[in-house]
Amino acid sequence: MSSKWSKGKVRDKLNNLVLFDKATYDKLYKEVPNYKLITPAVVSERLKIRGSLARNALQELLAKGMIKLVSKHRAQLIYTRNTKGGDEEAAAEKA
Repeated sequence: MSSKWSKGKVRDKLNNLVLFDKATYDKLYKEVPNYKLITPAVVSERLKIRGSLARNALQELLAKGMIKLVSKHRAQLIYTRNTKGGDEEAAAEKA
């Protein structure tokens, strides 16, 4: 008599990159500054990279002035793209 355990759903293991390869790095610089909402989670999912890597990457883009910080929380960082002139309304729609 064997009781059948319901098998949990098998999730595909996220084989996200731990370090950038050249292609992904270029993609980061080309695409990410155009996203309306930029968070480590979004970046990690779109570019298939680790969350920690996404966080560091966004820090770098911010330092270069390519993106703008909207909200900083110890767990959640929210950035947006640099818009010319429309900064206030972009911040307002996030709030």
